[in-house]
Amino acid sequence: MLQVTDMRGTTMTTAAVRRALPRGGTDVAAVLDKVQPLVDAVRDGGAAAALDFGEKFDGVRPATVRVPAEELAKAATELDPEVRAAIEESIARVRKVHAEQKPENHTTELAPGATVTEVFAPIERVGLYVPGGKAVYPSSVIMNTVPAQEAGASTLVVASPPQKDFGGLPHPTVLATCYILGVDEVWAVGGGQAVALLAYGDDNPAEEEPLEPVDIITGPGNIFVTAAKRLVRGVVGTDAEAGPTEIAILADKTADPVFVAYDLISQAEHDPMAASVLITDSQELADAVEAEVSSRYQVTANSERAAEALRGQQSGIVLVDDLEAGIKVADAYAAEHLEIHTADSRAVAERIKHAGAIFVGSYSPVPLGDYMAGSNHVLPTSGSARFSAGLSTHTFLRPVNLIEYDKDALGEIADKIVHFANAEALPAHGEAIRARFAH
Repeated sequence: MLQVTDMRGTTMTTAAVRRALPRGGTDVAAVLDKVQPLVDAVRDGGAAAALDFGEKFDGVRPATVRVPAEELAKAATELDPEVRAAIEESIARVRKVHAEQKPENHTTELAPGATVTEVFAPIERVGLYVPGGKAVYPSSVIMNTVPAQEAGASTLVVASPPQKDFGGLPHPTVLATCYILGVDEVWAVGGGQAVALLAYGDDNPAEEEPLEPVDIITGPGNIFVTAAKRLVRGVVGTDAEAGPTEIAILADKTADPVFVAYDLISQAEHDPMAASVLITDSQELADAVEAEVSSRYQVTANSERAAEALRGQQSGIVLVDDLEAGIKVADAYAAEHLEIHTADSRAVAERIKHAGAIFVGSYSPVPLGDYMAGSNHVLPTSGSARFSAGLSTHTFLRPVNLIEYDKDALGEIADKIVHFANAEALPAHGEAIRARFAH
């Protein structure tokens, strides 16, 4: 089922490794022309245009974009108590981790009377996208909302697609999670039209209040959501572009093939384009994992989806000469999720340079991170972990410098500033300094 890439005895340059690794791909640029008219229509037509697109794509038209407050409360009341307990536990763990991520303001003194203070200001209005479609994602509500709350965002709005099965409302578990988290502004709009409406808002919708635009949009979505984010970037901030989800597992002969197989399968059930990759120096383990995957993937309710992902060009087994080569391959792949199943997993994990999140040892699987680890599961994909990070409290904070010099402190370096300004052929800069000492 899994294709095999044998890199044993090959030249391990970074470029060669990247070319050889199994990897799918989504060409966001290829759909920009399709999404641009949608974004323009919502920019000009507001909520009515967004609802038109929702009716076309989702097959339902909610009465209003805003979900009534009583529907949020009703969803929470009707939520299965065991599911609610799981959601509340996840929120508590994610909140503890993200609360401790918030940096402290600090002041640097460069000389007497010369200070630069860095303060961290929250982004004021945050738009959080929660997808619908193949699954239900209350976890996405948590992972996007909690960091924004811990950063101190003033207002939050969650947008999630309307569902025909629920009378044009987003899924009730999503609504219940919003209620539990205290998010009272939820929009029943999905896809690229949700991104556009979050970016541009609507001053005069056929609703009780204006739909105010946001300052940043975060949250996962399909290629059309990603394309819409790219098109509105600059009007608003956005998080990293997310491709299909992926897992890489770096394992040696000590790994349990059943654990490894289930972790590959669990990621594959997300999406037919999901990537599941095993990197190992053990032929014996590779053979055992292949056998376990082939015999076990059919057990999942999403077996057809998992099979398509596992057989795809983006998934497979990569054989390497030794652990050193395995680390090099893992770094070149820069997985969204990287599991380490080796004799000394922690030591190996600490040597990894590029990964969205690293799951250490046999009892820290990716599904733990999806729900309960406390870490964030919105992570960079498609190798972008080499230069970008996952969602965190930092995403919703802006570092701002407060520069404060007194006259003596400025005078001490005035001549140097003038010389610098002259060197850049900007003499008025220097004159602005001299003017302060002219009398």
